[in-house]
Amino acid sequence: MVEVSRAAFSSSFLPRFPPNPPRHHLAAASLCPRTTTRCSLSAAAPSGSRTVPWGCEIESLESAEGLQKWLSDSGLPPQKMSIQRVDIGERGLVALKNIRKGEKLLFVPPSLVITAESEWGCKEAGDVLQRYSVPDWPLLATYLISEASLMNTSRWNRYISALPRQPFSLLYWTRLELDAYLVASHIRERAIERITDVTDTYNDLRARIFSKHPNLFPEEVYNMETFRWSFGILFSRLVRLPSMDGRVALVPWADMLNHSSEVETFLDYDKSSQGIVFTTDKAYQPGEQVFISYGKKSNGELLLSYGFVPKEGTNPNDSVDLLLSIKKSDKCYQEKLLALQKHGLSSPQRFPLQITGWPVEMMAYAYLVVSPPDMISKFDQMAAAASNRSTSKTELKYPELEEPTLQFILDSCESSISKYSKFLEGGTPLDPLMTNAKQANRKLLLKQLAVNLCTSERRILYRTQYILRRRLKDMRSGELRALTILNGFRKLFK
Repeated sequence: MVEVSRAAFSSSFLPRFPPNPPRHHLAAASLCPRTTTRCSLSAAAPSGSRTVPWGCEIESLESAEGLQKWLSDSGLPPQKMSIQRVDIGERGLVALKNIRKGEKLLFVPPSLVITAESEWGCKEAGDVLQRYSVPDWPLLATYLISEASLMNTSRWNRYISALPRQPFSLLYWTRLELDAYLVASHIRERAIERITDVTDTYNDLRARIFSKHPNLFPEEVYNMETFRWSFGILFSRLVRLPSMDGRVALVPWADMLNHSSEVETFLDYDKSSQGIVFTTDKAYQPGEQVFISYGKKSNGELLLSYGFVPKEGTNPNDSVDLLLSIKKSDKCYQEKLLALQKHGLSSPQRFPLQITGWPVEMMAYAYLVVSPPDMISKFDQMAAAASNRSTSKTELKYPELEEPTLQFILDSCESSISKYSKFLEGGTPLDPLMTNAKQANRKLLLKQLAVNLCTSERRILYRTQYILRRRLKDMRSGELRALTILNGFRKLFK
């Protein structure tokens, strides 16, 4: 469905740049030469939205082969892989020869890598952004648009032509689609937050820089649609290179590699060969698709940035967030809330569940929620343990709170399950007024992605529910046995 590279960054990714840059005299610069082009609407475009006039359809091999030829002519060493149409990811890199486990591949030279230090085709535009100390993410987003708009005169024309015209990230889902299809999943909130961040960043750039230099940053080129595209590219393809002091970069050719949960290898700079490489952790036969890892991400995170959901049960890093909160009717609501806030937590608070269990921090949080007023002296200790800031290395244990704590988590878990079941079993009908076949296909695709995600997340909740019910049953049957024995002793001594 999508060909992407490993990325490591948080959702709150856009630091604000200084409100006013140092004052420099800027000579009037002429608009950098740009070439216009016509393109058809992408089949996956939301109704009423525009698509960018560059890039290609996600499955295009012609543009990818053109990229491969340009890279080879520009210094990329001979490769053991080629770009082909694949079952997983539309396009991907496929082995041409036997590849051994532990073999280094790619060797993309730094001259073919895009970073915040890359030279601008329109130097005046780059100088303006540097004077405003724009951070790497919005700088690279603007750089992509600038180079894309230059078309054939940009050094990166072949690369940009091989990028998808519309990345399959949640940035391209409308609010109505998010509300309809992801109503049960916490990824909906993450997507809304990310869309808001991108929108706010564009508005900042427009107000502080672009509007003051309209000859360099015309709105017909630098607008919300082109920024949605460039940030979609960054979210799905930008990598952080540990051996280059964590520098973020776009690595052409390498970003044609697809993700597999069965491998752990990732891209990095190799000082000995002076290129971007990855080391295989399995062998490949000719004709097999070669994979890397995008990181230990849940299915929701993979959908958020990359636009795909692995098959159910194939991702060992899959997780689902469980929402826990203190009732406002709690007699110690304010005291508990203050304890949480002191340690950087809130009510409600989300905790990740995995098929293998849940974090000890969630148990500490739940202890705090159910604890009675006479345990007020323990509130701070519980909140510290819930935030992982506790100085104690031992897990909190409150036997007297164990049963109500597990019951509280079970109630929260079952409440979440009901939301997933309502969506999965009730269904969400397509818009009956929709007559456009492309839009109908888009809706079907998005709904299937949502169904796959919600099915995998509900699976984890079901497993958690089963474990909690068993523990509570064992606990209560044990108490019943103890009570029976106690009553037997009482009868014996009557």
